Amino acid sequence: MDAQFRSAVISMANSVPLLGRVLKHSRELDFWKMRKREEGRLGNAHYEHFYTTFFGIDREFYRGKRILDVGCGPRGSLEWADIAAERVGLDPLVPAYRKLGIDQHQMNYCAARAEHIPFANSYFDVVASLNSLDHVDCVERTIEEITRVTKPHGTFLLFVEVNHRVRACEPHCLPLDFVDSFVPAFTIKSSNLFGGAGNSSKAPYSGTGPGFLSAILNKNT
Repeated sequence: MDAQFRSAVISMANSVPLLGRVLKHSRELDFWKMRKREEGRLGNAHYEHFYTTFFGIDREFYRGKRILDVGCGPRGSLEWADIAAERVGLDPLVPAYRKLGIDQHQMNYCAARAEHIPFANSYFDVVASLNSLDHVDCVERTIEEITRVTKPHGTFLLFVEVNHRVRACEPHCLPLDFVDSFVPAFTIKSSNLFGGAGNSSKAPYSGTGPGFLSAILNKNT
């Protein structure tokens, strides 16, 4: 199946929300089961780097704060943040992830979709989405929910692949200027486009093809 035909099939599946979600969740769970078989234990040592050094943020910034990781996966992405007041990972596959060992992690998991975050308005000091916003069912609704649960003057950390072909697990091709979708609710503190073969690369973006967008945004009042 060539890439163009595969993208068309995925787009057709996603035009039927329930069908697209079932396909996506099945593929995502298969991926994590494969990683579990290959690694034995799903490690998370790299997450502190992504929340701190990668964004140029000191670890102390998180002290006493409530943190939400949208689309967290099963690795225990917030275990490192033991100085935070509350650590929540949000993912619709949390019930299935329990078989992968998430109950051993020192953080809370919430089984919910990003389009319906079950927390009060302005609840979190820091909301993060690391390589997950192209996975959601509805990008626009997810942005609304992220905006709603972030406190005024709170921080949103964004990292996502942009300008890529659609896939079963990543059904949205987000534009290079995707960060502008959060304005005017947020002020963009910093925004960068990177290229390279991996999501940890900071190689300059070539101007064509897939890339990675990282940004720090501050919630306005």
